[in-house]
Amino acid sequence: MIDICIAGALGKMGRTVIEEAEGENTEYEVVGAIEYEGHEEIGSSLDEIGVGSSSAEIRPPSEIPQACSEADVYISFTTPSAEVSNLPSVAKTGTCAVVGTTGYDEKEMSSIEEKISGQISAVFAPNFAPGVNLLYKLVRSCDTLPEDYDFSITEIHHNEKTDAPSGTASELAEIVSDFKGYTETVTGREGASERNDNEMEVLAARAGGVPGIHDLIIAGPDEMLKIEHCSFSKAVFARGALHAAEWVNRREETGIFTMDDVLESVGFEDD
Repeated sequence: MIDICIAGALGKMGRTVIEEAEGENTEYEVVGAIEYEGHEEIGSSLDEIGVGSSSAEIRPPSEIPQACSEADVYISFTTPSAEVSNLPSVAKTGTCAVVGTTGYDEKEMSSIEEKISGQISAVFAPNFAPGVNLLYKLVRSCDTLPEDYDFSITEIHHNEKTDAPSGTASELAEIVSDFKGYTETVTGREGASERNDNEMEVLAARAGGVPGIHDLIIAGPDEMLKIEHCSFSKAVFARGALHAAEWVNRREETGIFTMDDVLESVGFEDD
């Protein structure tokens, strides 16, 4: 069994990870749960409030050492500010980490990397869906297209998502900008707004309960290609995070890894 502690346990993704971890024929056990300081369910157990069957107590971030005391892997879907303080505490316990939190700025990510590097193995991913990570590979191959082809990204998510553009869209934009040489990102247009050669377009919409739709639009003077990834439910992200937990739990060396590393493993592909 792989014992996991989940941060953001009562959020949408946290609940989905618990559901997937406790499904039939799985090898995961939920032994820890973390929610933000002051949450009304702090002190209750997950099974007491009807979230899965685990008797793990829901603890605040200040009790991460206790929450992770029996855990092999810490799985997080929270906020950047939470992880800036949470992850160093996790690293001190020696617990591996799988982090799906998005929206970090450069300063926040640098702080996390500085404080956990050399201490634990961690997988960071803006999206754990295998199809999205294949999309990243496909986009990298587009660097052979002519220079006069423009790249744009559109993304749609549920109306409770707090960061925009999404972490997945931002990752796609970074990949494209690396080979196109884009130096600016435009997130909306209004009025007279001709596109400049150095601009990457990333447009976001928030509506209903959409788990996630990402479109990469590639247009030349006389043709257009659109590559789309649709997530049907959050379960695909939860299963990907659990696969990453299994993978990182086997690592002997410390380091910060990506879903590319996970997908290249035989264990994931054969699952």
